[in-house]
Amino acid sequence: MAIRYIDIKQEVLSANDGLANKLRVRLKEHKTLMINVMSSPGAGKTTLLLDTIQRLREQLRIGVVEADIESMVDAEKIEQSGAMAVQIRTGGDCHIDAPMLKPALDTMNLDSVDLLFLENIGNLVCPAEFDTGATCSIMLLSVPEGDDKVLKYPLMFSVCDAVVINKCDTLCVFDDFSKEAVAERIRKLNPKAEIFFLSAKTGEGVEAWAGWLSDQVRPWQEE
Repeated sequence: MAIRYIDIKQEVLSANDGLANKLRVRLKEHKTLMINVMSSPGAGKTTLLLDTIQRLREQLRIGVVEADIESMVDAEKIEQSGAMAVQIRTGGDCHIDAPMLKPALDTMNLDSVDLLFLENIGNLVCPAEFDTGATCSIMLLSVPEGDDKVLKYPLMFSVCDAVVINKCDTLCVFDDFSKEAVAERIRKLNPKAEIFFLSAKTGEGVEAWAGWLSDQVRPWQEE
């Protein structure tokens, strides 16, 4: 008797991708651009989003879906900034996929959101494997993590439309971090990715990042 082989992971990913495509169509119908923001824990995702919201709040209506294993700390910070916030608590899952995201989108008035951020779980592996329905994916790497993360987690850097190198104000302390080396490694994996060097804490370089976001939203709304 022949042994039957069933690839559960492939079936799960296939089902997820189908729903992700439906969510993408739905977001497009509402002219809402969703950006999936990924990083390791502590890279500065929330701090960057708070600064970004302040810079773009007069131009764009911004919402954030916060994903955490536990707590609502980040969602509370986003809401206090004046942006719409929805919290997803995974209770242990290390990523967000389309079935997890759909209930969050169902609670939102997407007609009142031009730019929607999904702040994914802090993890450099799982989030890169699952399509969420986002139009763009962003990877956030902080200087203290080291420039070798590109070599250790290539998939994460390969699937992104942009890579943000955060905490550049600490380069004087972490002087073994090479901006040239990290940029070269990223471009070797992903030649089309935009690269931003900035500090969400001091605001250095954030203006260029905010300008890029505005450029992504504009054609999405005009089509």
